[in-house]
Amino acid sequence: MRDTQHQPGALFYDPAADKVGEYQDRSGPYAMLRPVGGGREWQADPATLRPATAEERLSAGVRAANRRARTDAPFLVGIGTPRPPAPEPDCAECADLASRRESARATHDYSAETDANVLLRGHREREHRE
Repeated sequence: MRDTQHQPGALFYDPAADKVGEYQDRSGPYAMLRPVGGGREWQADPATLRPATAEERLSAGVRAANRRARTDAPFLVGIGTPRPPAPEPDCAECADLASRRESARATHDYSAETDANVLLRGHREREHRE
């Protein structure tokens, strides 16, 4: 593959690794590729690389999104949903529900985190109306 085709960010299929990566740069005789969505770079033989097909690009993007969903689930909070409610100062019940929410978040129990948010929101509406 000629150097004019190596553009940073371009997606290439590496048959030796059997995966698609974003071209980063050259390092000696190797092309440096990074997984779509980020991760550890790997070295590839530039002569064997080919541009990724539309299907390969889509598949790599879906894998990256799935990987983010498994590791960064809190990024889903706030997408089409209201922000988590804030506890009122000096309210024991608010503090308890916020504590439950934080414990659930720390253990990646997103169902319990959502439950605590619903309970806290309801408590705030009943007890702390302005």
